[in-house]
This record gives sequence, structure tokens and C-alpha cells, in this order.
Amino acid sequence: MPTISGRRRAAALFASAAAVVALGAIPPQSAAAAETTPIGYAAGTTGGGSASPVTVSTLSAFTSAVAGTGAKVVRVSGVISLSGQVDIGSNTTVLGVGSSSGLTGGGLRVKDSTNVIVRNLNLSKAVAPADSITVQKSTRVWVDHNAFSSDRDHGKDYYDGLLDITHASDYVTVSWNTFKDHYKGSLVGHSDSNTSEDTGHLRVTYHHNLFSNVNSRIPSLRFGTGHFYDNYVTGADTAVHSRMNAQMLVENNVFRDTKVAVTTSRDSSTDGYAVLRGNDLGGAATEISRTGTFTSPPYSYTAESASSVVASVTAGAGTGKI
Repeated sequence: MPTISGRRRAAALFASAAAVVALGAIPPQSAAAAETTPIGYAAGTTGGGSASPVTVSTLSAFTSAVAGTGAKVVRVSGVISLSGQVDIGSNTTVLGVGSSSGLTGGGLRVKDSTNVIVRNLNLSKAVAPADSITVQKSTRVWVDHNAFSSDRDHGKDYYDGLLDITHASDYVTVSWNTFKDHYKGSLVGHSDSNTSEDTGHLRVTYHHNLFSNVNSRIPSLRFGTGHFYDNYVTGADTAVHSRMNAQMLVENNVFRDTKVAVTTSRDSSTDGYAVLRGNDLGGAATEISRTGTFTSPPYSYTAESASSVVASVTAGAGTGKI
């Protein structure tokens, strides 16, 4: 079979997987069995596939192992300290070994890449301007079963984002992660002035994530299309934020000790849109200035009821569960 370029190969795999998924509804996800392939906008992402795994435990070995566009599976053993970010090439799977391996002090950058999977990593205290994970100008990215954290002992700008998705990135799924003890959680679309690049992109699914003691941006979405379902949010000031004409479907989530569960009307020059259904707001307020039209995601999934979300997410999210 002839070799296909990275982006064409990822597109072909996505189309094939989407065709399979379309044959029937996917059962509700639960803590009992982690997905082996992503649900949502990143469906079809394969990362390094069946490439022989390489295990690394130093920054230099890790940086070398994740570079380039060839298919690769890189296993991180232990905690690697760094400053700044390490670039991840296309067709890559990065996996933490066990439940405590990962990166601290800096993070990962997926830039101008496609078909990338990041799973089972502890990602802590990435000092600004680094994010724990940055996705820029990239497509087909699956971020799954990781543990993101910092602390709130410093000012809100000492650390930057835990997971930021920007510059027309597309087809991303964020699933079964924990996000803890942070100010600015997950920014999708970095600027109100980036209309021409971002419009028509930034399609992101968040499901079965725990956001605990994260102040805001859970997530904050400009311009794009977001599906936020079966997540558990506790201890937030402002959680889901749709702005700059973004379309958000917020479905079957649980909010506790949260001031504003969903807003479409803060901070930007143009409001966003949101549709809410099946959520347990737990007394949180909503600020919906514009009701959206995005009600049917273009992929098969089955959202579990909000009544079972807390049990599923607390048992199944984070590292050591795959």
C-alpha cells in the first residue's frame, strides 16, 4: 500500500471510523470500561497506532522520541521536569506508565500536527507562558484520562492554561480527565480578533471530565462549536463560557458549588450561543443571552443521565484508569 501523508492519512482513518460509528448508537460511557478510541469530534484519531512503544524517562529522550511525523508510541516513565513546552509531532501517542508518570513545570505543545493522542499523564504546575497542553493549528487530537493541576497559591497569571486549543485547531476530544486547583482551565480560541482564522474551526467535545476548584474557562469557547456533556464541575466561579458567536451544546452535566454554570455574555465584544438540556445545575445561575441552534452533534454518542455522572466521573476520570 502506498504511503499517505500525515494529514491525508488521518482524514482517511477518520472517514473510515465515522462510517463504522454511524452504523449504530454508542452505549453510554461509564467508569467500567475506558474507550479504546475517541468519542466525539476526534473520532478516528489513532495516534501512533500499533507502532512499537518506546519508553523514556528523561527530557532529552522524550523530546527526541515525540519529534517527527512517523507513527510512534512514546511511554513516559516517572515524572519529567521541564520549563516551557515540548513539541509533539503528527501520528503520535504519548502514554504515562502507571498512575503517577508525567510532566511538571512545563507541558506539551501540539502545533501544526495531526493525529495525536495524549493519555494517562500527570501534568502539573506549568508556569506561564506555557500551558500544560497547547493545541495550535492542529487537527484530530484526543486528550484522555490525564490529571491536570497546579495550585491557587499564586496569582491567576502565574500559571497559564491547563489545556488551551487555539489557532483554528479542529476535531478535538477531551475525555475522562481531571482538572484541579487552577484559575484558567481550558481556553478554546485565544482572541476576539482572530475571526478569520478560527471561524469554521475549533470543533471540540468535552465529556466525562472532572473540574474541581477551577475558577473559570470550563471551557471558554470563541467562534467554534462545542459539545460539553456528562462532565462534573465543582467549585467554579464561571464554568462554561460561549462567546464570539460560538455554539455550545451543554448536556447532562452536574454543577456543584458553582456561581455561574453557563454564560454567553461576558468579556467579549460579541456574545455566544448555548443550548442547555438535562443538566443538574445544583443552584448555579445561568446567563443565556442567545439560545443556539447546535442541538445534534455530527457523530454517534449516548449521554448518560446527569443522575449517574458524579459516580461515573469520580470513579473513572484521571490517570491509572486505562
